[in-house]
Amino acid sequence: MSLNCGRGNIEQLLRKVFLSNTKYDFDELVVSNNDVVLKNIAEDLRNRLPIEAMFNSEHQAIQKIHQHPLPMIHVDAFLYDDDFVDSLCEEGKMSRSYCTECGSYKTASLEFISHSFSLMELKFLYQHVLPDLTGKVVVDVGSRLGAVLFAGYLYSSASQLYGVEMNADFCQLQEMMITKYQFNDRIKVVHADICTQASLLQKADVVVMNNVFEYFLDRQEQARAWEFIACNVRKRGSSLVTVPSLKESLSKLQVNIQLSQWVEEMELNYDVYMEKDVDREALEQIHLYKIL
Repeated sequence: MSLNCGRGNIEQLLRKVFLSNTKYDFDELVVSNNDVVLKNIAEDLRNRLPIEAMFNSEHQAIQKIHQHPLPMIHVDAFLYDDDFVDSLCEEGKMSRSYCTECGSYKTASLEFISHSFSLMELKFLYQHVLPDLTGKVVVDVGSRLGAVLFAGYLYSSASQLYGVEMNADFCQLQEMMITKYQFNDRIKVVHADICTQASLLQKADVVVMNNVFEYFLDRQEQARAWEFIACNVRKRGSSLVTVPSLKESLSKLQVNIQLSQWVEEMELNYDVYMEKDVDREALEQIHLYKIL
């Protein structure tokens, strides 16, 4: 009798294990499939952009990169991961270094800048930084290529994802991807200056700001934009994600923003990825704040 009971218990246990493994495999399959979709979007965008992933209409950003004290190039992290950059370097289409003394072997590393999150950073953002977004509204300030929006659609249950972008060329590009991949039900792109979007910011549960103002506005305009953000991102308990930190972004500006009265920085675990090729330095640039 005890043997039969034991056999029944074992059968139940095996059934549970099978179902849990099936669910695990299914969940893994969904995540993997979402990675593929996001990589397909990146490929579509690469085919529609010059290699530097910048439009001629980005006058101020181009000028600021050229005025940087050391040679700098824009390499969009969403479009080009390190392996892709390596292949472009091998083909002679890109370089990681520049000659400091023309004609000699004396070289130095180029400084790279990206205005987009990489796939790794996007997964870190939605899977390890932000809470459950079911029924929540996400606003990406300066949505550019739409990477934050597309990843939010695939990796979260956010009810609405809004991208606010000043550049008409990038808005058009985002709309093309939204239509092609049928993201229209949850993603909307707003062609506007963020300083005209008070009501949108006020209802946001999550606001994302990745290298958003420094290369696109002069310092006076940056100060005005940050003060507008601080005035309107006020929903208690909502989240603000920034790259770099608020302290770093505001340190060079004359603004009247009392951070201790506005936000509380939340501690993040940057060791969630155990792979050896993880760019921890990039992850550490991501900061999460809770609105007080």
